[in-house]
Amino acid sequence: MPAAERLPAPGVNTTGEREELLAKGELTVVGRISGASNAVLLCTVAYGGASADCVYKPVKGERPLWDFPDGNLARREVAAYLVSEATGWGLVPPTVLRDGPYGEGMVQQWIHSDETTDAAAAADGASGADGLLALVEGGEAGDGWKPVAFADIGEGRTALLVHADDARLRRLAVLDAVINNGDRKGGHLLAAPDGRLYGIDHGVTFHVEDKLRTLLWGWAGEPLTDEARSVLAGLERQLAAGAPLATRLAALITPAELAAVRARVDRLRHTGVHPQPSGQWPSIPWPPV
Repeated sequence: MPAAERLPAPGVNTTGEREELLAKGELTVVGRISGASNAVLLCTVAYGGASADCVYKPVKGERPLWDFPDGNLARREVAAYLVSEATGWGLVPPTVLRDGPYGEGMVQQWIHSDETTDAAAAADGASGADGLLALVEGGEAGDGWKPVAFADIGEGRTALLVHADDARLRRLAVLDAVINNGDRKGGHLLAAPDGRLYGIDHGVTFHVEDKLRTLLWGWAGEPLTDEARSVLAGLERQLAAGAPLATRLAALITPAELAAVRARVDRLRHTGVHPQPSGQWPSIPWPPV
């Protein structure tokens, strides 16, 4: 089922107002989202007469990873949101770093699978990838689709994994290349009926080494759009030393990681094409959903 965004109460409509609600509101834990590798708590947040559902990921609930510093994933989620906002594409739901019932963590506006469904129930089954990903038995992607890779579907059969040739997905592929997203799965894509697309779960991002793992390889090696080129030029300016975005990122990621972001933007601008798998790291996340 396509995902729909449940907005905060009337009068809380701008990005800044949503950030303020998430940052200053009272967090009430509703339940834990099962199946996540780290602690992910579904909450409500209320402030100044407005309320919303949100996700709270406390640092204390992060599972240690061999290639990322302990207790650092929440900051990377916030950094990904800041870069998304800097592009003007708004591909990541409003996200803040704040204290909560279980200590410091990331708090992000919840994206519902059904506006009329209870938040806890919605969390159990939303895949988020409806209409954006498909498996095609045969070797051709078909009109409107981009091939990614062949997948084993059992009983000795294979199918072609494809994603939609969709401008929103293409923007997300550029964002992932900039933030070096190591985990772009199908379940991390949320398409709203109002036409917006969101990406979530950005904890494994901003590594200095090439960690890009994604299901959105369909444009690999193809020229970037004029829009993407313009956005990247703007990002380059915003990442300059002393610029507000660079200053905010410096509080969330290491100096080496910030330098790596600048290098990736520079490389994308000068090559003018979508990146291709490096061959030094699995290019598709597992599991892919």
